[in-house]
Amino acid sequence: MAADSPSSGPQATPKKDVDAALAAFDTMPLFMKSLPTEDSEDSTLAALQSLVHDGTPDEVALNFKEQGNEYFKGKRYREALGFYTQGIDAKPTDAILHEALLCNRAACNLELKNYGSVLRDCSAAITLNARSSKAYYRSVSALVALGRVEEALDCCDRCLAFDPENKGMLQLCERATKAKTEKDKREKAKTEKIRKEKDAKRLLDIAFRERNLFILQKADGSSNPYEPHFEPDDPTNSTMVFPVFFLYPQYATSDVISQFVEDVPFAAHLEQMFPPQAPPPDWDKQGEYVAGELVVYAMTHRKRLLKVGKKMTLRDVLSASRAKEGEKRDGLELKDGCLTFVVLPKGDVETKWVEDYKKARDA
Repeated sequence: MAADSPSSGPQATPKKDVDAALAAFDTMPLFMKSLPTEDSEDSTLAALQSLVHDGTPDEVALNFKEQGNEYFKGKRYREALGFYTQGIDAKPTDAILHEALLCNRAACNLELKNYGSVLRDCSAAITLNARSSKAYYRSVSALVALGRVEEALDCCDRCLAFDPENKGMLQLCERATKAKTEKDKREKAKTEKIRKEKDAKRLLDIAFRERNLFILQKADGSSNPYEPHFEPDDPTNSTMVFPVFFLYPQYATSDVISQFVEDVPFAAHLEQMFPPQAPPPDWDKQGEYVAGELVVYAMTHRKRLLKVGKKMTLRDVLSASRAKEGEKRDGLELKDGCLTFVVLPKGDVETKWVEDYKKARDA
C-alpha cells in the first residue's frame, strides 16, 4: 500500500527530488494531466488516449495509484486525489489495491478538510477490509475535526481491538479523549448557564407579578440596553432595580435613569437631576424644572393616573398601582424592560397636562 504510516498519506521524500519527479511526470505522455489541444506528430501522444487505460483493471489502477503517490508526496493533494479517483474508477479486482486507493484518497481529502468525503472512503475501505487501520485512523481524524468525538472514540476502540500496538492510533485516541473531555466540560457549562438563566427568569417573573407589573415587549424584540434585575448587594433577592424613563411632555424630551433602586424616593433623583442652585437644562426655556417645584405622575395599565408623593419610593408607587379588591387587575406597564413616569412643573402646566390626559383617556 502507498502509505506505510496511518498518520499520513504516502511516505514523504525530499522536496527537491519530488519537484523533479513531478516535472518529469508532466512531460511524459502517459503521465500528462491533460492532452495537447493541437494536432501533434508525436506518435506517442497520438496513442496516449488508448495507452492510459491499456491493461487489466488492476494494472490501470496501480498506474494511477503510483502517479497519485508522487503528487501526494509533493503536497499537490488535489492532483493526487484526481489520480486516486481514476484508479478507483478503473474498478480494480485486487481488494488490497482498491483499499489502498480509497485510503489514499481519504488522506488527500483529510488534507483538504473534505471530512465527509474522508468518512465515505474510509467506510468503503473498511467494507473491503474490516481490519484497515489506516481507514480507522483517518476516520477518527475526520470525526475529531467535525466534533463528533463519541464516534471517534468508538472507531478508536474498534481499531485497537485488532491492532492494540498501533502508536499512531493510540496517540490519536488520546487526542479524541481530550477533545471529549473538553466537549463535556463546554456542554456542562452551557447546561449550567441555561439552568441559571431559567432560574433567574422564573424569579424575575415572580417579582414582576408581586409588583403588579404588565410586561410589554416590542414586536421586533427589545432594544433597551438596560434590564430590570435584583439588587446585587441583596442576597435575599427582595429588592429590584429598574431602568426608568422620566418624560417631559412640555418639551417632548426625556431622561433615563438606568439604575433606579425601588427603595429610593423619587425626590432623591429629582434633587440630583434638578438641583436648585444649578443652571437649568438647555431644553428648560423657562427655568421651571427645579427640585421641590416638580410633580411626578405614573400611568397604570388601565389608564389610571397616580400622583407620586414627595417621599414615595418606586416600591410605594408599584404597590399603589394595584387594583382595589374586586376590580379588574391593574398595575404599571414595563415597556421594553423600562418603567415610564411624567415629570411636570407644578401649576398651570401640570393642570393642563392632567386635563388633556383625562380627555384623551375618556374619549
